[in-house]
Amino acid sequence: MSTQKSLSIIIVNHNGRFWLKQTLETLKKQYLSNSQLNVKTIVVDNNSTDDSQKMIRQSFRWVELLTLDENVGFAAGNNVALRNLTTDYALLLNSDMELHEHSNFDQLIEVLEENKNIGIISPKVKLTNAEIDPACHRGEPTLWASFTYFLGLESLFPNSKLFGQYHQYYKNIETIHEIDACSGAAMMVRAKALKKVGLLDERFFMYAEDLDWCKRFRDEGLSILYYPLVVVTHHKNKSGIESHKATLSHRTKHHFYDTMLQYFDKHYAHHYPKWIRSLIAAILHIKKGVL
Repeated sequence: MSTQKSLSIIIVNHNGRFWLKQTLETLKKQYLSNSQLNVKTIVVDNNSTDDSQKMIRQSFRWVELLTLDENVGFAAGNNVALRNLTTDYALLLNSDMELHEHSNFDQLIEVLEENKNIGIISPKVKLTNAEIDPACHRGEPTLWASFTYFLGLESLFPNSKLFGQYHQYYKNIETIHEIDACSGAAMMVRAKALKKVGLLDERFFMYAEDLDWCKRFRDEGLSILYYPLVVVTHHKNKSGIESHKATLSHRTKHHFYDTMLQYFDKHYAHHYPKWIRSLIAAILHIKKGVL
């Protein structure tokens, strides 16, 4: 890059001290110490009741800490930082991420600098079992894609283009290609595009705000790129707790299904008769009941 570009890394935290500490430590060691960019790290704390804020002030003084008086959710929390963005790019990063030698975000900006039609770029997000986090590689959740996903047809035929439109495993996940949507756990956006697209939709408290954002970027003619040469590890469903708790997992999965109906209402309900929405609501209710 001919001129030094700037990046804001935005991390929203709520009672995630245990995992946030690892995220910040690996971020510093594996990326910030080697980056050629002007990078600042912002933690937006959603009114944590653990000692997350104290830990940041004492051990991570290079972090800009923004504290909120209530837990406003993921979208609104990120928007607190995005609203006052002064850098060329912004990277949303979960508080339960782990970086390693392949987590060089400078590469993502190089790609964005060379391709002005890309609005969002996603690294490959791996789970702790080394499998891909499917949320980072998604198609648009159309009625058919959602139907085959929720009924388990995608699981039965993961490489089928007909039944696997949501996570699109029929594509080679080791190659660079366009996707419809990635995960808010690790996504880099072009700051200039925010003037056209707008901020995250705060009606989505948790989940689907990334799907919605990616759709709005695509509606503005900007593509979403999956870039697996940069990799991060996601300790999924761990943010907000020091150890995995079944009750929290149960509650967040319920919220996931509620949010999917919310997404349908925003983008698709006006295209279909009301009985379709009733059917979707019934399916999601059943899914919640069998968790």
